[in-house]
Amino acid sequence: MSVLATTAFEGPDTVRQGRVRSGWTIALVVYATAFYLFLYGPIAVIALLSFNSSEVTGLPFVRATTHWYEVVFARPDLMSALFNSICLGFIAAAIATAMAFFLGLSFRRNFVGQRLVLGLILLPIVLPGILGGIVLLIFFGYLGIRPGLYTTVLVAHINWVLPFAFLTLNSRLQGFDRALEEAAMDLGARTHQVMARVVLPMISPALVATLLFSFSLSFDEFIRTLFVMGYDRTVPVVLWSAIVDRLAPELPAMAVVTILISTAGSLCGFAFAARSRTIHA
Repeated sequence: MSVLATTAFEGPDTVRQGRVRSGWTIALVVYATAFYLFLYGPIAVIALLSFNSSEVTGLPFVRATTHWYEVVFARPDLMSALFNSICLGFIAAAIATAMAFFLGLSFRRNFVGQRLVLGLILLPIVLPGILGGIVLLIFFGYLGIRPGLYTTVLVAHINWVLPFAFLTLNSRLQGFDRALEEAAMDLGARTHQVMARVVLPMISPALVATLLFSFSLSFDEFIRTLFVMGYDRTVPVVLWSAIVDRLAPELPAMAVVTILISTAGSLCGFAFAARSRTIHA
């Protein structure tokens, strides 16, 4: 009898809690739906418009066609810009990853001015892109360096990519088990042998992940490139020119190609980063 009374007494509270929980669930579903809609909706619209046969960029959708992709890959200026962006991205990513690796090794030990060096490394993230581009423009002008793809633009990309490469790689290096290095040294291995046969093989997934993330950042960089570029163009600059000059009908197809390349680099980076976490776990 007392059990039934207790159940009857707690019934309304249980129902009320269930309603509150259901209300929060509905609110979270609505929020998540709106979030992903605003995040990926524009990309879906661009992908849809890239197959629209209309000569005008926009809706309504006339009929499906791959003509604009043929136009994109037939444009020599875009293919040249794509080649420039890919080559520049990998070179900037490789240099930034190597610099981040050695910086991460140095940060495993405390040294004088460590916080100051860390602040200088992370400064490009805090500095607005326009201001960073102006600073680089003045710097190269003061040194008398002529704008070029593999001179001024490369330095600008490394300057932008390095902080992210350092943040990605430093956490892996800080979490590396030093007992493995000490064990190798106890067995007679020298410093360079420990680095080549112990550290690098175990940290290689993190290095590849950092390289791919850095490539994606360099491939998409626009603001700083615009300030220090010479005659050669990258894909973001060509896209900007296409928007400013005229809203070309092949513009959505150009955007989709750029998004696919950048996304592929990021997804591969995530895959290698997950593998690195598994190894360290």
